[in-house]
Amino acid sequence: MQCSNVFTAPPNIVAQAWALRSAIASSSVQADESGWNPSSEGAQRFTLRSPAKTDAEPSARQDGVFILLVEDNLGDAGLIREALEEHRVEGELLVVTDGEKAIEFIQAIDTQALECPDLVIIDLNLPKRPGRDVLEQLRRSEKCHLLPVVVLSSSGAMKDRADAARLGATRYLQKPLRLKEFLDLGAVFKEALRNPLG
Repeated sequence: MQCSNVFTAPPNIVAQAWALRSAIASSSVQADESGWNPSSEGAQRFTLRSPAKTDAEPSARQDGVFILLVEDNLGDAGLIREALEEHRVEGELLVVTDGEKAIEFIQAIDTQALECPDLVIIDLNLPKRPGRDVLEQLRRSEKCHLLPVVVLSSSGAMKDRADAARLGATRYLQKPLRLKEFLDLGAVFKEALRNPLG
């Protein structure tokens, strides 16, 4: 896959779906006294549904997965969500848009009764704290240190790949340039859920 500094989805394909679904998204986790709130600014929770299901059908989270996506580009986040749904991954997707909030969430998992995700997808270039810091925090986590982590970055640099491997990423993927290739990533994420050790 090729390197791209900016990925722009074709107009009206993802943006409309993202806006519509974010309007009906809901959080199943309440904020607690420590203050980590998954529906606060910088974090949104979405229900993943297979394309055959409608928004009127109830969420199947109890039978699905929980995925943490740390990505500041909402266009890319929308494409990742579409890719997961295209490949029939069902459950919940928590999108956190900066590294600092992602680290706070991981710390909250260790200190509160919050569930550990089944999969984490991290961009390296994030506001406030880089994806490397998020990955380091995950690997230090008491509860989540063994879970699969996919780094999804626009960088194809060997140094970035080596750093991600050294810090314990399960897989490193470069963001594709074409919409179809981006949606095909859903199969890779689904495989990471089935085979967490890579």
